[in-house]
Amino acid sequence: MPHTSPEARAAVSASLTPRIKAMIVDDSASVRMALTEILSADPDIDVIATAADPFIAAQRLRHELPDVIFLDIEMPRMDGLTFLRKIMAQRPIPVVICSTIAQQGSETFLEALEAGAVDIVPKPAANTAQMLQQAGAAIRQIARVAAKARLRGRASAAPLVAETKLTADAVLPLEMRGLGAPGPRTDPLVCIGASTGGTEAIREVLEALPADSPGIVIVQHMPERFTAAFARRLDRTCAVRVKEAAQGDSVLPGQVLIAPGGHHLAVVRTGTHYSAKILDGPPVSRHRPSVDVLFRSAAQHARDNALGILLTGMGDDGARGLLELRRAGAMTIAQDEESCVVFGMPKEAIARGAAAKVQPLARMARDITTHGQRIEQRSVIR
Repeated sequence: MPHTSPEARAAVSASLTPRIKAMIVDDSASVRMALTEILSADPDIDVIATAADPFIAAQRLRHELPDVIFLDIEMPRMDGLTFLRKIMAQRPIPVVICSTIAQQGSETFLEALEAGAVDIVPKPAANTAQMLQQAGAAIRQIARVAAKARLRGRASAAPLVAETKLTADAVLPLEMRGLGAPGPRTDPLVCIGASTGGTEAIREVLEALPADSPGIVIVQHMPERFTAAFARRLDRTCAVRVKEAAQGDSVLPGQVLIAPGGHHLAVVRTGTHYSAKILDGPPVSRHRPSVDVLFRSAAQHARDNALGILLTGMGDDGARGLLELRRAGAMTIAQDEESCVVFGMPKEAIARGAAAKVQPLARMARDITTHGQRIEQRSVIR
């Protein structure tokens, strides 16, 4: 067998890997051109078609199906949300919304997620092509993740990737004292982290909970200004109360606090109760809010009174924090691969030994209820 260099073998392997086929649907020629340049800069992505409106896109789809579609919302003849719903009803294809209206109107942002969009790229109204170019690395990453997404759930927007990947130390120093010992008697606390696919996963979990569930705090990777609308929508459909967390909010039974976009969320203990602490600081694990920050605060303040749950999402945010929770005595759960839209964050947590249990999404609500009952019974015995 002839000798081949590692570089040559890598080149052959890459040539055998199917390239990601992308389609761009936007009525702006400059946006179509900018997105084409951005995506084509990745050797593994081919832009197979562009279209100025959904009718032209539908004709192109008859000839070749892409792996991912980048779709505007405001377009002539048919709006993007209507086209998205038709795609999902007739031939589900991963769709990434790229639109100014998705940034300006958070209700539209959530409607797109509910209609089946895998991700959102908020498009600035001014200097669009230039701004898109600056976000090129994040857009290419989103295309790669979206092309592999399972369309059983719907996904959240992924924030732009920060150049430097920081740990929770940048926001909340690690305090090791007492982490291995049982914590004082307190209320039960549930912490949930999610990213890509998390909006639908969180909805499914919360809608299955009774009104007297233990207090819950959640970090969902989502841009600033959208988390309040996300919380309001959940509040309308869930028995538990759901709100965007504010500084000093008490973590109460029957209430869920959602981390505000653009800020970190931590919990602090006062006596037997917990409250929310909103923190500024750089992105941690390339996200703000970061699951690692929330989980670390729960490890330090709640210890074995906490339950940590890591749901679907790309990357590794939350994996390190879930391990800290487990080492502090908390129960820890990672979502299983089959029920994840993107098996990234849970997979990393499992690999690190951070998850005491690996569960399908449908089991999470029962685990939360069981945790609340267990902590309450333990409190009576102590």
